[in-house]
Parts: sequence; C-alpha cells; structure tokens
Amino acid sequence: MHTPPVDSPPRPPAYRGAARAAGILALCSALLIALVAAEWHPLFTLDGDIADTTHRWAVDDPDVTQTSRILTDWVWDPWTMRILCAVVVVWLVWRHAAWWTAGWLAVSAALGTVLQQGLKAVVGRPRPVWPDPVDSAHYAAFPSGHALTATVVLGLLLWLLHHHGADRILWRTAVTVAVISVVGVGLTRVWLGVHWPSDVIGGWLLGALVVALAVSVHQRRHP
Repeated sequence: MHTPPVDSPPRPPAYRGAARAAGILALCSALLIALVAAEWHPLFTLDGDIADTTHRWAVDDPDVTQTSRILTDWVWDPWTMRILCAVVVVWLVWRHAAWWTAGWLAVSAALGTVLQQGLKAVVGRPRPVWPDPVDSAHYAAFPSGHALTATVVLGLLLWLLHHHGADRILWRTAVTVAVISVVGVGLTRVWLGVHWPSDVIGGWLLGALVVALAVSVHQRRHP
C-alpha cells in the first residue's frame, strides 16, 4: 500500500529564536542585577579578589597599562562605537535608502545607552578605589558602559552583515574583530581598575539582551 507523504511541520518564524534568546538573557541579567543590588557577599568577594590581583599587575606592568588606556579610551570607547553606528546609519540611508533599518539601528543603539545610564542611576554601585590608581572613571560602576555599548553596536552590525549575506572572508574578519573588541574592552576596564568583573559581565549580558530584542523586532518587520 502506498503511504502518502507527510508534510514536514512548518518551521517557526525566525524571530522566535531571537525572542527566546532575549528571554534567557533577561533572566540572567535580572539575576545578576539582583545579586549586585543586594551586595551578595560571595559575588563581591570574588570581584574584590580578581580586582586586587589585576590591579597589582597593572601597577607592575606600565606598558600593558598604557596600551589598555589607549584601547579603552580611543579604539573601544563608547563614543567611538556610537560614531561607527552613526556612519552605518548614514550609509544605509545614502546608499540603500533603507530608512527603516537605519532608524531601527539608531533606536536600538540609543536604547542600549538609556538602559546603561538608567541602571547606573538605580543600582548606584561604587567603582573600585585604589591608593595608587592607574586610571580614573566617573559615575556609577554597574553595568560597564564600555562593555555594553561595544556589545550592542558590534552585535547589531554583525547581525546586519549576516542578514544581508556577507561573503565568507568579510564575515570571518568581522566576527574576529567584534569578538576581540567586546572581550578586550571588558578586560581593559578591569585591568585599569575602574570596574569590577561583574560590571563587565553585566554589560555583556545587557548588551546581548538589547541585540536579541532588536533582532526579534527586525525579523518581525522583515521576516
């Protein structure tokens, strides 16, 4: 007897994957925010131990410290990331008349900045204080604005490259640069003694959350 073929079940819309990722990232972010706000002793002890060790290294190795300053203040600075984002926004409008995508990118990046500043004000975590500081920073510590901004901007640009089918060489180069930048900026903030490690992790998590939410919105609009 001939059995009629059974159609494969329809694939779920692509935005659902981004939405699920956003949900997981939101839970992880909320847990970390709660632990930081409650000043959970094991977390703060671990933060302090790591910060003490890296600060000693930074004091003992001025060459690496100076390189870290240059990278964090110029190459990976939040304003550098925002300028990069603005250039891409202008390019999308000028070369492709992609007004919706350009606006989506600008609004998503702005959302990351608003989230960062709002949490700094609400959590109000003090930055590390050293008798022999190697660098300085202002405002509250949590989350790291450098880590969050780099994650948001580079994550969104990577997704746009993937969405529009970048060739293999461009894609691999972009991924390599983005990963080095996002990880590197977080490490420099701890090395320079201006952030606790959990500030950087919070910046990474919240930045990834913004990217996942933004991708979900874009996929709903342009499936």
